[in-house]
Amino acid sequence: MNNLDIELGIKTTNGAIAPAVLEGVTWTTERRGAPGKLTFKCLFDENNIFEEGDLVTVKYKGQKVFYGFIFTINRDKDKILSVTAYDQLRYLKNKDVYEYRNKKASEVITMLANDFQLQLGEIEDTKFIIPKRLEDGVSLFDIILTALGITLQNTKKMYVLYDDFGKLTLKNIENMKLDFIVDASMSQNFSYKSSIENSANTVKIVKSDSNAGKREIYIAKDSSNINKWGVLQHYDTLGEKENGKMKADALLQLHNRKFKSLDIKNIFGDVRVRAGSSIIVVLDLGDVKVSNYMLVESAKHIFNNQEYLMNLTVRGADIQ
Repeated sequence: MNNLDIELGIKTTNGAIAPAVLEGVTWTTERRGAPGKLTFKCLFDENNIFEEGDLVTVKYKGQKVFYGFIFTINRDKDKILSVTAYDQLRYLKNKDVYEYRNKKASEVITMLANDFQLQLGEIEDTKFIIPKRLEDGVSLFDIILTALGITLQNTKKMYVLYDDFGKLTLKNIENMKLDFIVDASMSQNFSYKSSIENSANTVKIVKSDSNAGKREIYIAKDSSNINKWGVLQHYDTLGEKENGKMKADALLQLHNRKFKSLDIKNIFGDVRVRAGSSIIVVLDLGDVKVSNYMLVESAKHIFNNQEYLMNLTVRGADIQ
């Protein structure tokens, strides 16, 4: 890799500039609840002044990588600027109050994007209709994640929201599989962790009827894992038109397992790999051998003059 591989440009009120970028451009994505993040350092140039709010774009060998806006500039005594920019998802941290009825998660995303003047790309139809929700004083991220969570509980379909070079995009994870393979020859190091910290082997769903003065209770449990771990209970309420037994069973299926994560460090970079995509992992982890698709939970791309590497956190199949 050389400097010509990376094209980093900034659009200011006075026109477009190409700052003298130093080594160590990083691009980070998370699967849920965080915007894409770009960090870089450059030399101060009084002829190329930029400021917070200016647009930043990055391409690698002609491939579109990042489209976002500068939020932080740190200046040191050597006139080196450390810059942090975020993609459009950063504006989903805004808080508001919303009440909606009979909307799909995909329609909720479209509604919020239109209200906050965000640019939309491909938004897949999530199909499941949410009867009603009241979201008061929470972030737009929370509103969207709640809607996608309800969709997951009722359809077992997982969707990922991300910024595709300036356009909000929603896709089913099944449509984000890549032909990218990670094996022992590619990874300089990896760490594998398993935990029941956030597991549940019992699910209790309650529906209150204030008019009748009674409650309906639905319980799903796994006696085998209760004997192993003790009672780990997940509690939830039942929304309008939801099926209590189906919701309890679906939540048990989601939470009744060890949660495992695999961190893979310093592998050769590929700009197609982002949080929400799936890659093929072939590794011997000790108590389990993995040879299948894994969901990327987070991806950090590191661009230097001589190399382009990635650090990934993945889960899926045997890594949940």
